[in-house]
Amino acid sequence: MAGRAQPSQPRIGLRERKKIKTRTAIRDATYRLIMDQGYDATTVEQIAEAAEVSPSTVFRYFPAKEDIVIIDEFDPILERELRARPSDESLVDSLRYVIEHSLHLALAAEDPEVSLLRVRLQAEVPAVRSRMVESMSVTGRMICRVLADRTGRDAASLEVRIYAMSLVGALMEAMRYWAEHDHEDDLHDVVMRALDAVQNGL
Repeated sequence: MAGRAQPSQPRIGLRERKKIKTRTAIRDATYRLIMDQGYDATTVEQIAEAAEVSPSTVFRYFPAKEDIVIIDEFDPILERELRARPSDESLVDSLRYVIEHSLHLALAAEDPEVSLLRVRLQAEVPAVRSRMVESMSVTGRMICRVLADRTGRDAASLEVRIYAMSLVGALMEAMRYWAEHDHEDDLHDVVMRALDAVQNGL
């Protein structure tokens, strides 16, 4: 990169700030509508009107309605933080650390009511659940790359893919379990239990 290196995060430009603002407005409008009338009754046209954008703008930011309630912006954070962990640390322990220190802070900024709604939709709405599986498969491929770099194995090898997807599956089932049990347990504790199961078995 040309110019003087900056130790802090780069300043977000006006164009990117506008994109973030529009993306947030669409999501906020969607959550309000779903809380009021349910997921199936909420249309993209209603979302666009509530967010004060056009339907085409909604689709430009989110290819399908399901994508609006799938949070996929954390993969870059997850990959960056996993790569910053010691190479001889188990991937489960690295993931545990990242969830404790990085993703936890990112998720803490979200309205708890919205977090509960998203998880409930992912557990109860087939279309959202299906899209979530697709999204997590992308996360799984990222974990494969990290694991391959650590071990010197091929990222496409069967063993690497199985191990990476076992971690992804554990996270997905933890969220689903939490939703199915009416959010009675602390989500953090449920996720840690899931990682324990991967690491230690039954």
